[in-house]
Amino acid sequence: MAIDYERAINEFEWEIPDAYSIPSVVESHASAFGDRDAVRYLDDAGTRVERTYADLRDDMNRFATGLSELGVGEGDRVMHLFPRHPDAFAIQLGALKTGALLVPCSAMLRPSDIEFRANDCEATTIVVHASLTDMVRPVFESSPLERVVVLDREAQRASGSETQSVSGSRAEPDDSRAKPGDGEKQDAEDWHAYQECIEGQSSQYDGPEIRSEDPMSINYTSGTTGRPKPVLHKHRWMYCFNRINAPYWWGIDEETDLDDELLWATTGTGWAKWFWSPVGVGLTSGATQLVYEGEFEPATFLDLLESESVSKLCAVPTQYRLFANAALESYDLSLSDALSAGEPLNREPIERFQEAVGVTPRDGYGQTETTALVTNYPGIDVTPGSMGKPTPGTGTTIIDLEDETEVEQGEIGEIAIPVDCPAIFDGYYGSDREEPFQGEYYRTGDLASRDEDGNFHFEGRADDIIISAGYRIGPFEVEDALVSHDAVAEAAAVDSPHEERGSVVKAYITLTEDHEPSERLKERLQSFMKEETAPYKYPRRIEFVEELPTTASGKIRRVELRQRERE
Repeated sequence: MAIDYERAINEFEWEIPDAYSIPSVVESHASAFGDRDAVRYLDDAGTRVERTYADLRDDMNRFATGLSELGVGEGDRVMHLFPRHPDAFAIQLGALKTGALLVPCSAMLRPSDIEFRANDCEATTIVVHASLTDMVRPVFESSPLERVVVLDREAQRASGSETQSVSGSRAEPDDSRAKPGDGEKQDAEDWHAYQECIEGQSSQYDGPEIRSEDPMSINYTSGTTGRPKPVLHKHRWMYCFNRINAPYWWGIDEETDLDDELLWATTGTGWAKWFWSPVGVGLTSGATQLVYEGEFEPATFLDLLESESVSKLCAVPTQYRLFANAALESYDLSLSDALSAGEPLNREPIERFQEAVGVTPRDGYGQTETTALVTNYPGIDVTPGSMGKPTPGTGTTIIDLEDETEVEQGEIGEIAIPVDCPAIFDGYYGSDREEPFQGEYYRTGDLASRDEDGNFHFEGRADDIIISAGYRIGPFEVEDALVSHDAVAEAAAVDSPHEERGSVVKAYITLTEDHEPSERLKERLQSFMKEETAPYKYPRRIEFVEELPTTASGKIRRVELRQRERE
């Protein structure tokens, strides 16, 4: 599909149904096309599982009944911690159907992170995969958690193996067959097998009436600038994804023949991106989705794209960069759309993918707190390095860092959305709702500039802006130019204190395999940068490192590098 952008902007209206919720949407899909696959699951061990929309509805209701019998009800917080899994959707939907709030967690977290989240939102229940119970057991007693539901515990018992699960993931020995852990709280009756929760339950569930303005989830931010924040969303968030992300990024509207589409978003279940795409686009639209549980390896992923005839892919920039180094021309792909999210995608992988596959990866921008706010929409003439244009209905703009006036073309400002836009969150859980909504705009903390065609260009976090001798320098432009050099694998640019200039640009760089750190290489990179960017933006200081500090979701923690410079 192609978008008439100006028409979409001018004619867009919000009409959010009062009774909207994702469980009710899935029930509607099951009634309309229950035999359509909702999930096609694969793992690296060769397991293949398919779930239709009718299956999803039935398992959702069975799990909702099981949770209710355990004491879970409206307003309770239910954490989940599991890999990509064929039952992931049923578990999430079942918890929502009880009126509970979902609190997704990533397997990349640590027990201390689980403890922080459980205490911060006062969660009483967690659904955890059998391979990850060691992340819960040490903190169970020091948290409000009252019950644990273990996914795939029966499969481990039946196989006689403590380290093998249906998803093919490895785990520490699971001693939960005897007693789930030590301590007074960790009695065996507090730990329940998922299969036992749904076994014998009715596929009908008469739970509370859920409205679009009822709370739905608490999604914790990545913590790039400090402690992760508990972002509260209501059920209308899913409707907003269906109205925004689906047509203006994925290229799915009411005229799309979903019987001919297979969607694949490579995200994990613990990230907001899982809600952005697999739930917010895939389930709301009624599409079939590929769910693959296996580590990223370019050749494996390309084989799957080809063999499964995936039509729409959403991957992260790192994966596109590695695709760009693969033999793309040797694959016969069925892709009509390729999407990128998480951080800006550099121009080189865009051009390489376009040349080899015939599809241009389209970047999109948003946050845990929002839907897609800026996208390279279907049919746009993609400007490499650009985030695209503001999505209809959101009112996304760029405002001055000091006041709420919109900045001029080419100037760096902060991306902002009117506080009355329904496509943003409802504050931080447990906090005064007004905390993040001072004034007319919600400030994202992300910096951008606008070119003459109206395209937004990412410039970094507000905290990341570098001011050197009066010049305002966004780190991404520096990093984007650096990684285009064949010696640079990754780069992070931060401000470094300087006696005369106040600050200068410093680049932390990891090198590709064929290059070694040297003063000569620093000089070469600096000369290269003076040609690639405005001279005042080049990194006057360079430090070669083995790796860059990142959050659990893989985003560079520039705040840590800035602190290193201060010290």
